[in-house]
Amino acid sequence: MIDNTLYGNPMPGKIIRKAEQRFSRYAKKFHFDPAYAPRLAAYPEGGGADDFGILTVHDTADGREGGLPIDPETGIMLGTIRMGFGHCRMAIALASAAHSMGYTPYWLDLMSFPDSAASKTIKYLEDLYNLGSRISQRSKLFDSLVWDYVTSRAAKKITFSIEEAALSRIFTPLYADIPKNMPFFSTHPWTGHAAVAAGMTDVVTIIPDNYPIAFHVVEGSVHAVQSPSAYMGYRTFHSMGAKLHLRQTMPADDIQLVGHYIDHEIVAGIEADCAARLRRIRDGETRRFLLTMGGAGAQVRRFADIAETCKTAIEDKKVSLLINMGDHRGRWEELEKLFREKGISWTLHTQWQDTRSFIDEGAEARITGVHVFLHEEFYYAVYSTNLLMRICDVMITKPSELSFYPVPKLFIQRVGRHEAWGAIRGAEIGDGTIETASLTGLHRILRLLIEDDDLLKIYCSHILTNHRDGVYNGAYNAVKLAIERKKK
Repeated sequence: MIDNTLYGNPMPGKIIRKAEQRFSRYAKKFHFDPAYAPRLAAYPEGGGADDFGILTVHDTADGREGGLPIDPETGIMLGTIRMGFGHCRMAIALASAAHSMGYTPYWLDLMSFPDSAASKTIKYLEDLYNLGSRISQRSKLFDSLVWDYVTSRAAKKITFSIEEAALSRIFTPLYADIPKNMPFFSTHPWTGHAAVAAGMTDVVTIIPDNYPIAFHVVEGSVHAVQSPSAYMGYRTFHSMGAKLHLRQTMPADDIQLVGHYIDHEIVAGIEADCAARLRRIRDGETRRFLLTMGGAGAQVRRFADIAETCKTAIEDKKVSLLINMGDHRGRWEELEKLFREKGISWTLHTQWQDTRSFIDEGAEARITGVHVFLHEEFYYAVYSTNLLMRICDVMITKPSELSFYPVPKLFIQRVGRHEAWGAIRGAEIGDGTIETASLTGLHRILRLLIEDDDLLKIYCSHILTNHRDGVYNGAYNAVKLAIERKKK
């Protein structure tokens, strides 16, 4: 049974009952067994091991060879659920920072236990979320009446944290073999609630976005936030009361403003990357636009429109498009059909070594035309954007977790109301545009970014200023926070 208070604020009995009923429904649906306790080991696998020494945690019963014990003294644990790209991207930033600081990042993906009730529950809910995201981009009525509410006001209520804490008990058995005092970073609240319920003592909740919603509140952890407005919002439970007359706030010890979560390699390269952008502007080189597909794969039509708008500029070698489709083969097939209809040519990159070679060469060589990147492995699908952003001039993205990265950004229409504040943050610190939801506004800004230089120069200047002010040091600071808590 879950607690009937949250940070000392009494919760209505009907909310407690609703939360327990939701837990029971999914526990029954996916045959939850509280006695299930996998024996865990860590394995170096995939690109994450090559890039950051990440060790991925699996059940030893899976039959993998070469498993290593989990070392709580030199390691940190990253809790992810592989739902959407943003949560994974934050985990990569933390892994990169920890690796640069001499720690070993362990990757606990709750989707890696396919026979468990945990993985089955997450997969079911992820499919519903992705469907809603895609419908929201095709139906303005659904977006305004349903999806904006689901992704903002509904998740904003403080009672939402109670419901998620109850649901997360389904995930707790996966933690039985993890050392209790090991620094644990929760990149999705389900992983944080489960860690706290499992008795872990050093849990850091990594808050995404810039819009305070109770969905991300995990009592028993310390909350790392990226901006002053997010700090104030979570510290005071701003607008989360929903007529509950909250009297208690989040204790100061339970929240920390750390800055933006950015990979060590990107932070270390900020000055050189901005210098390269300014050189390309000065030399009149082809302007490089990076388009990034989100985890739900909801922006196909907008990408097609951008490509059609830039078609003449692409043919005149004024613009090059770098389009990361992630792992969305089905969405690429839709976009490919639209490209053929509009007479747009492209080069497709599906092999990781080919992608890495293209990026390495693109740091110095000229890039023209349209290049599409599609990778089946989830890590490559996400990390391609992190690498491509360093060689692009402008990243065109919905205001997701990418809002916080040190690259000039053109923000297109959000997917969910909670993302709107990411664009607000980028616009206010001067490294990105205001969100441009309308097509006419988008076309106007595209023409400006192609033909003129002033906005790009402003964004590069502010990125350098923000860098000097430590705005992009959030991943380092989050790791330091967890290590200091462990020592105490």
